[in-house]
This record gives sequence, C-alpha cells and structure tokens, in this order.
Amino acid sequence: MIALTCGCLIEAVGYIGRVIMHHNPYSDLGFKMQICCLIMGPAFLAAGIYLTLKHVVKAFGRQYSFLRPKLYTWIFISCDVFSLTLQAVGGGLASSAEDSPSQLNTGNNFAISGIIIQVVTLVIFATLATLYFFRRNQQKATHEALESQLQTLRFKLFCGAVVVAFLTIFTRCVYRIAEMQGGWGNPLMQNEREFIILDSVMCAIAAVALTIFHPGYCFPQMAVPLSDRKAKRSAMVEQKASDDLSDSSDVDVERRAGETIKP
Repeated sequence: MIALTCGCLIEAVGYIGRVIMHHNPYSDLGFKMQICCLIMGPAFLAAGIYLTLKHVVKAFGRQYSFLRPKLYTWIFISCDVFSLTLQAVGGGLASSAEDSPSQLNTGNNFAISGIIIQVVTLVIFATLATLYFFRRNQQKATHEALESQLQTLRFKLFCGAVVVAFLTIFTRCVYRIAEMQGGWGNPLMQNEREFIILDSVMCAIAAVALTIFHPGYCFPQMAVPLSDRKAKRSAMVEQKASDDLSDSSDVDVERRAGETIKP
C-alpha cells in the first residue's frame, strides 16, 4: 500500500499548509503547500484502488476479464501518472503566479484537465470492474476454495472498502472540477464548509476504509511478502543465467563440430 501511504503523507503536507495560512493568510509557503499537495494527493489514493483489480482478476479467473491482469497496472497507473503530472504542473504554475492572472488561469486549466482525466480513468476502471464481476457471477463455481473465499466476511468487507474509497475519491474529483471551473476566488472556492465535506472528509474516508480493511488481512492473494518477491526475482535471474549458459554451451559444441568436419 505504498500508493496509499504516499497519498496520505501528501495530503498531510497540504493541510499543514492550510494551518499555516490560517495563522497567516498571506503566507507564500502555506499557499504553495496546500495548492500543490491537496490537488495531487488523491491521485495516489486512486492508484491504490486501481491496483486491486489486477489481483482480483489473477485470483478469481483471468478468463472473465477483458484485459490481461498486468495491463490493468500499466494502463491505469499510466493514466494516473499523466493526470498527476498535469495537476502538478497546474499547481506549480498557480502557486508561483503571484501577480500574474494569466499564469494563474493557465495553472488552473492544467489542474482541471488533470482532474478530468482522473475522473474519466475512474469511470473506465469502474466499468471494467463491474463487467468483470458480472461475467464471473454468470459462470458456475469452478473452484471450491475460491468460491468459499468470495463468501467470507473479510473479503466482502474488503470489496466494500474499495467501493467506498472509489465513490469518495470520485465525489472529491467531481467537486474539485466544479470548484476550480469557476476560476480563483469564485463563491464555491471560498466556501470552507463544502471544501471540508467534499474534499477533506472524502479523502479521509477513502484512506481509513483502505487502511482498516487492508488486503494483507482481507485479501491474502494481494499481500505478497517482500521475501517471496525477492526469492521469485532471484529464481528468475538464476534461470536466465542458466539458460544463457546452456545457449553458450550449445554454440561452443556447434562450433567445435564445425571445426571437426572441416577438410
């Protein structure tokens, strides 16, 4: 859950910036911290959600998925990185605009574009996840152990937590688009209560849900120990070295055989 941890830390830095601005509304440091971090933080929370579908597909049947498991990571994380880049550029331009309204608006447009891409990515992800579960539920049970796991309370709570996290992040993104669409200083942007409810609380619910119902406890297939990963990587390296050595030996044998039959 590296993505979730990064998201929470970035959000925390953003709210430190808001605390600084509470005591000094003209603080340049506080403004930059809250603009950049609070825009980018939820993208990392979304990345934590995207990774779950890959492992669900690997565990409960690849044949029901429209994509290979590894493609979920490549496609959705790539979209998330692109979205995050646009938001970071937008936040950077906005925070350094000072007395340049045109630069402020440009930064705002970059940030909005990044959030819109994030919303579209979330919608596509939800569509593929829904289709996967629908197609799988249409099939008869083929593996008793997997079917029994699907019925466990822990796994159901994990799925519920992912759904809750998805809905809260989606709600936050839609709110931020509406908030920033009206330009800096618009009435919605100045409404602190709505910001707290539709941004702060939404991100907090997502983080808490994914933390309490951690896959290490609720979905063991997703929690591969680091030692196992290192062992698997070492085995792959050894296998590759063995294959290379075998290929080299074959080449030597063929060369010697060729030298032997020369007149």
